Amino acid sequence: MQDLLELYPVIDPYASGFLQVSDVHNIYWEQCGNPDGIPVLILHGGPGEGCSQFHRRFFDPQIFRIILFDQRGCGRSSPHGCLIDNTPDALVKDIEALRHHLEIDKWHLFGGSWGSTLALLYTLKHSEQVLSMILRGIFLLQKSEIDWFLYGLKHFAPEAWGNFTANIPAKKHKKILEWYVKALDSADKATQKAAAAKWFCYESACATFHPNPNITLTPDMENQAIAMARIETHYFKKFCMDGRKSILSKLSKIKHIPLSIVQGQYDLICPPLSAQSVVDIWADAQYYLLNNAGHSMLDPEIKNKLLTITYKLAEDYKTA
Repeated sequence: MQDLLELYPVIDPYASGFLQVSDVHNIYWEQCGNPDGIPVLILHGGPGEGCSQFHRRFFDPQIFRIILFDQRGCGRSSPHGCLIDNTPDALVKDIEALRHHLEIDKWHLFGGSWGSTLALLYTLKHSEQVLSMILRGIFLLQKSEIDWFLYGLKHFAPEAWGNFTANIPAKKHKKILEWYVKALDSADKATQKAAAAKWFCYESACATFHPNPNITLTPDMENQAIAMARIETHYFKKFCMDGRKSILSKLSKIKHIPLSIVQGQYDLICPPLSAQSVVDIWADAQYYLLNNAGHSMLDPEIKNKLLTITYKLAEDYKTA
């Protein structure tokens, strides 16, 4: 059996800063690797998750100019957890503002889960700036996907779902999203923190190949959990994209762009149906459905395939 690839070594940014994208929002950005290298933008998940150091390590720093940013309201961006003017359209505009700020002509996009959503939305608006996309765990912000996350997962991760709904009165179980939105908007900080912890731990428990209902929230993760839970519930409630608004209905406009999709067969959070729906339209997409993988980009098979794709991308540039 061939050894699985490991992440590139830990690397620090060679440049970082903040970009004021509205009267309210100030987003953090950073660049790593080779300043003269192949530009690639990494789009984190959530929405509301923020970037992590390991995101930098999926690309060869000798070859790539690796760009990351924390989307509105999360990570190092400010105001933290802010929902004002926090919309999909605004995030797309932020990406384009960042491209201009960094004086980049065209770039590759790399994103998973919500990052795949945002990559597709950006490409639909700015296809001429996109060289290719490498996406994982496709999520299309459809009501059916959100309902699956809120209700369907109980059939596969009943203990995690039980923890997720433990504080919700039985009569409110058909309104889980509404209950969380209210709790996360509570003026009582204890109520807000408790709800954020439940939401964060539920999603984290179901993200791995083997669901782990025993995940707990450490104190240093509290602020991240609050931002992620607030922003996710905000997007899930207000910005479903179905019917004429659906991403799928527009994909034929951009299917000429090179696309690779890495999907875990047992991805509980973003099941393969959404990825298959994209592939059905995007016939030339390179689709990798991995039999022993879940949702996380750090699942060994997913990590290996993503690294294989980025390695090939670098090799293609070397031989071009």
